[in-house]
Amino acid sequence: MLPTVSKGRGTSAVRPAPGFSQYLRRIVKWQQMDIEYTFWQMLHLCTSPKVVYQHTKYHKQTKNQWARDDPAFAVIFCLFLIVATSAYCAAYGVTWVHSVFTVVSVVAFHFLLAGTILATCCWFLTNTYMREETPSSHAVEQRVEWLYAFDVHCNSFFPAFVLLYVIQYFVSPLLVAHGFFPMLVSNLLFMVAISYYHYLNFLGYDVLPFLDKTTFFLYPIGLVIILSPLMILSGFNPTRYMMRLYFG
Repeated sequence: MLPTVSKGRGTSAVRPAPGFSQYLRRIVKWQQMDIEYTFWQMLHLCTSPKVVYQHTKYHKQTKNQWARDDPAFAVIFCLFLIVATSAYCAAYGVTWVHSVFTVVSVVAFHFLLAGTILATCCWFLTNTYMREETPSSHAVEQRVEWLYAFDVHCNSFFPAFVLLYVIQYFVSPLLVAHGFFPMLVSNLLFMVAISYYHYLNFLGYDVLPFLDKTTFFLYPIGLVIILSPLMILSGFNPTRYMMRLYFG
């Protein structure tokens, strides 16, 4: 995470935000996590995501950083992923060795590694190409914190998790069946999940007042809308593909 720095004299610079190491240390301190607020955020990310990012502005005013200083969201999200993936493994009757491998791969690669890569790309793009020039040499230079970019990924991924891990689990017997209707529903489910991910990604960066041209993060939605009918016409069923990939 990058601390806020000031150009020029910077005599009124505020205190730097807590570092990444402090964030990691709080992971093992469950009693310091705000669990109730985390569940509130998760609920509103699915219903009123703009409200969540309005509270992000309040966090900046009180904590002098855009990123969460509480790792509760990421920790609880990992627990949800473990439970959901374990339910899939139990339902599809794979061995316990295969189950452990699948759970670890989903948490470590799908969420943490992929999230780290996506957050780093967005952090680089926003700081390099989207920051507005400061009008005065004495103005505080603002940058996107890496931890905030990771927060945005977590926020964006959660509704997709609800659609593709939870809802899809209960309707998977229908979605893996042969026929046009299961394929159509499966493609629509993935289209909505991926589009909503990118919409929340846009909201996360659009709330930052020092960024410009954040509509760039909406462009992938257009690509998803174009590709989805092509996938339907080609007979591709993403749910069946994912089930074969993980459970044979």
